[in-house]
Amino acid sequence: MSKRGYISRYFLIVKKLQKKPYSTYEEIQYYIDREFEFLQTNDDKLSVGFSKRTFLRDKKDISNAFGVDIEYSKLHKGYFINQSENESMNFQRMMEAFDMFNSLNLAQDLAPFIHMEKRRPQGTENLYGLLHAIKNRLQIKFTYQKFWEEEISQRLIEPYALKEFKNRWYVMAKDCKDANIKSFALDRLTNLEITIKTFAFPKSYNIEESYRYSFGIINSNDEEPQEIILSFNPIQGKYIKSLPLHNTQQVLIDNDNEVQIKLKLCVTHDLVMELLSFGDNMKVIEPKILVDQIKQAHKQAYKQY
Repeated sequence: MSKRGYISRYFLIVKKLQKKPYSTYEEIQYYIDREFEFLQTNDDKLSVGFSKRTFLRDKKDISNAFGVDIEYSKLHKGYFINQSENESMNFQRMMEAFDMFNSLNLAQDLAPFIHMEKRRPQGTENLYGLLHAIKNRLQIKFTYQKFWEEEISQRLIEPYALKEFKNRWYVMAKDCKDANIKSFALDRLTNLEITIKTFAFPKSYNIEESYRYSFGIINSNDEEPQEIILSFNPIQGKYIKSLPLHNTQQVLIDNDNEVQIKLKLCVTHDLVMELLSFGDNMKVIEPKILVDQIKQAHKQAYKQY
């Protein structure tokens, strides 16, 4: 079997157990056979070759390759995925990527019906190297160019963590030039070099804590989070409920006239830009400082016409 066949089987096993925890081996086998039949319509080189022995071997391979542990429950008489919430989130992203890969591969002859967004590379080719440097506490060098500056600078940093925001990846790191913690966008980072010089990870730094009350990539450790109340029209409100702006979001009002939510966030440029994108579908109720910023931005925009 091809490597793609093995990987397809691994992901199908996990997908089945995500959909139906405590599945029996027979249920997993039936699902694998059915899904492979569909995949073979586009790749006749794929073969199933699935047996109880294969399944037990696949369990070990899935654990070693993806860190996903499949265990058997005597109580429920079936197999299940034993994962923490964070591990589950990471693997879910992998599953999404694999589903996309399979879908596009099946649709090679359907190009007129698939329209993909044209965008520049996101710098994800450096993810593995950055993770290696973060895990092993190694300083890194690279060239960097900000959007608002023509000059390209050379950077030496101590990488602490990676963060994703709006389809862009950032490395959070201490800039050795001024010892400040900053964010560097991977799509503006080139010529990455991982040095052999190690650094001490600061015990006080925690990326989850640093961004607990921040929207986007701007860190506001020096500011106190505020209670923000926003009102959306019913249609926009449906989008906000299905895809919350932040994990602090609470729905206060939900009726035929409006959807009102409450957030606990620092007022940053990223947040203001996001709120402005809703136009007249949203109104800021509180706090006054945010009301004034949104109002002033709309006034300035109006003056341009």
